[in-house]
Amino acid sequence: MAGIKYMLQKEVFESDERILSVCNVTELYKKKKSSYLTIVSATRSRMTQVTLSQVKQYDKGVYKKKRTWTLEEVKVVDGKHDSPETHELDISLEKQYKWFAVNLHERQNFITVLWKQINKHVAGEKAIFKNIPKAWLTEQSPERVVREKSDSVNEEECPEDAEAYEEFHALTDKEEMHLQSLIGECNFAISDAEQFMEQLGRNLQELDGANVQSVLASEKQVNALMEQIETAIAEAERVEERLDAYDEILCHIRDTMEKMGEKNTMIEVANANNIKLMVELERIVSQLDLAHAHQVALTDTDLTSPNGLAAAIAAGRALQTSMNSDIDPALLRLTAVQDQRKRFEKWKAKFSQTISRHLNNMFIHLGNDLGEGQGSEAFLPKHTSVHRELSAYAELMHWLKSMDRKAYDQLAKVYTSSLNKVYDREIRHFFDQARQQVMREDVAASTSATRGKQLLQPYGIIGVNRDLWAPGIEAAERQKLDGILEKVLGDLEPVALSEQLFCISFFQMDVLSPTSRNTQTTLEAVAEREDAAVIVSPPQKKIDRQINEEVRKMMTELFACLEPELNSFIQSFEKVDSFYSMYVLVRLSQHVMSAQDAHSFLSMTFASALVHVKRNFDKFMQTQLQSVREARVPKRSKCGLLPYVENFEEFATSAERIFKKSERRADLDKWYTQLVATIFEAIPNHAQEHSKTPRQVVNMENYHHMHSLLAQLKVAALDGQKKEAKMRYKEALDAYVTKYFGRPLEKLNLFFEGVQLKVQQGVKEQEISYQMAYSKQELRKVIAQYPAREVKKGLESLYKKVEKHLCEEENLLQVVWRAMQEEFIAQYNFLEERIQRCYAGAMITLDFSIDDILEFFSEIARSH
Repeated sequence: MAGIKYMLQKEVFESDERILSVCNVTELYKKKKSSYLTIVSATRSRMTQVTLSQVKQYDKGVYKKKRTWTLEEVKVVDGKHDSPETHELDISLEKQYKWFAVNLHERQNFITVLWKQINKHVAGEKAIFKNIPKAWLTEQSPERVVREKSDSVNEEECPEDAEAYEEFHALTDKEEMHLQSLIGECNFAISDAEQFMEQLGRNLQELDGANVQSVLASEKQVNALMEQIETAIAEAERVEERLDAYDEILCHIRDTMEKMGEKNTMIEVANANNIKLMVELERIVSQLDLAHAHQVALTDTDLTSPNGLAAAIAAGRALQTSMNSDIDPALLRLTAVQDQRKRFEKWKAKFSQTISRHLNNMFIHLGNDLGEGQGSEAFLPKHTSVHRELSAYAELMHWLKSMDRKAYDQLAKVYTSSLNKVYDREIRHFFDQARQQVMREDVAASTSATRGKQLLQPYGIIGVNRDLWAPGIEAAERQKLDGILEKVLGDLEPVALSEQLFCISFFQMDVLSPTSRNTQTTLEAVAEREDAAVIVSPPQKKIDRQINEEVRKMMTELFACLEPELNSFIQSFEKVDSFYSMYVLVRLSQHVMSAQDAHSFLSMTFASALVHVKRNFDKFMQTQLQSVREARVPKRSKCGLLPYVENFEEFATSAERIFKKSERRADLDKWYTQLVATIFEAIPNHAQEHSKTPRQVVNMENYHHMHSLLAQLKVAALDGQKKEAKMRYKEALDAYVTKYFGRPLEKLNLFFEGVQLKVQQGVKEQEISYQMAYSKQELRKVIAQYPAREVKKGLESLYKKVEKHLCEEENLLQVVWRAMQEEFIAQYNFLEERIQRCYAGAMITLDFSIDDILEFFSEIARSH
């Protein structure tokens, strides 16, 4: 125990901390994890502080404090049993700790010291000690009792017994041997301490004298040693002087070698520079050297023969490479380089002038000669042969774009102005022939015909009576017109796309900059060598957009008359068929969506025409809406179907045939919704304007017709309107039956309304017969007014009235008659129920039964 206490005091705690008690413990259910509970006293600033600590041993025998608590934190100390043989010990701190003490004596001493220190240093509420022998909780600790018996010291002389107890330090073997020898020589030390002290003093004096004599005896040796040291120092100084001389020699050699190295480096640099200069000059000479054959081809250019054309193309390519060669800017100041570049400029000007003159003549000749031999049919010729002939000069045109942009731009203008004349003649003739096929004399005469003195309305306007429509065209004629339109659009596409591809290739419109790729590479190399900003190519989408704009500009100049001629041709359809905008919208949309290049000139032209067609389509549909709102009710005796309801079927059938499987279906569905909604709003308004037909009948018949038509069309966008039409039809039917069928047994209904009033006032239903006005006799009188014969007669009169209101086209007579039958049966059941509840047992019934009612209605329907 003393050993572990000494070890913990030395390794874990500081010098001003002293261990009062140690107890080796383990966790109750984890006995392999051993630790030490210690009670430590520390004196700081004249204040004594006692703490409780847990020390654990880690790897390699290292001890460290794991936890530390003050005595105030101790709440309960539980010994678990009064018996001193118990190993368990529970201490409640911030939580309850359960420990198992390895040694019972350590446990007892630890509990006793802890109790004493808590009672001594804790001023407030003290910890509770339970299940602990009372003998342990006293001021007499086991260690103190032993010391009192051995030292015969009372408690008053040693008030600080635990603190005053000193640590025991064992003597080493050597100390023990010297101590025994000393005691053996001085046996009298025990009886006479003064004599012992005198003996020790004499021994000390003898030792001091011996030391002095020894020092005096070694003086000669010391002097000899000092002389040797001085000799060594002198020798070291001579060695140091010699080393300094060697160092000066080495420094001189080093400086000489450095100068020689610098001279060798300069010679190597000069040699390297000479080699680089030679390589650079050779490269410049090779770049600026132009073969004699190329020089002849540049000055005496022959573009009429294949061999001469090939030689001119090769010479132009070589000249371009030489002029765009990568030469350092400093070398450009050389006289030889400047002279050679001046020769290049002369050759370039001469060569460019020859090419420009030749191509200019070719373009003018093509513009004057083409366009002959056009027939009477709508046919747009292709210029494949022209493109093939000009393609041989494509590389020369590219050379002009890179080397002489002014000449290139001038040639492009000549080409567009010359070919514009050709395309203008061909396109105008093409559309004239197509219009002649569309504008037939009989169709033109029929669209301008009049009937009587009244000008006929265009065919298909649903808000106008069909008698006022101008003659329309048949389905076969419409297919023929659609074929003509498809042929026109189909013939335009290959011609325009072929010309566009040729222009892109011939005029090199797929290259953004006017310089060649070699020039671009050269500029990047120069910029990199001069530490300039790196040339970054524009994004590909931006390049494509600029190319397309340039191409579209040239194509617009070539086909200047295409868009107005196309719009004029499309407008010619309007004079033939009022549904023209639908046909053109569908057909033109197909060509715009199927274009190979969405940004091509033809695609953009079609898209522009499509905008006008879409406006005409919207205008046509707006006219249909307006015709519905301004429609007039027929003046015949029976209103029947309103004009726009009757004509909607013709309109919808034609529209569905035109827009079948079209991508513009959404446009039609949008107008469908607006048109049907407008019709639904107009029906009740116009129903009130007819003087002879009840508005319920007008609503019922027209909504019924719309529901049937929408069910036949099966348009998904109109499913909501179809349900609404059915609902409005049912509402109109119920309203008509309620108003015109009414209550055939009116007096009976009034009689039982009075009965119901009495019941509401508190009269029981069984006592109604005792009321004077509602007695059984009064009921029989009322029933007697409705014999079966009179009821049937009234129903026959009602049938004739219904037949007079309804029109024959919708065939709703039987539907209305059946609804009236159901209404009559419902009223009959209501009266029978009231009779049975209020006059039970009176044997009172109506003069007819439900079977009689069914027979009446059936017989009346069959007779008519």
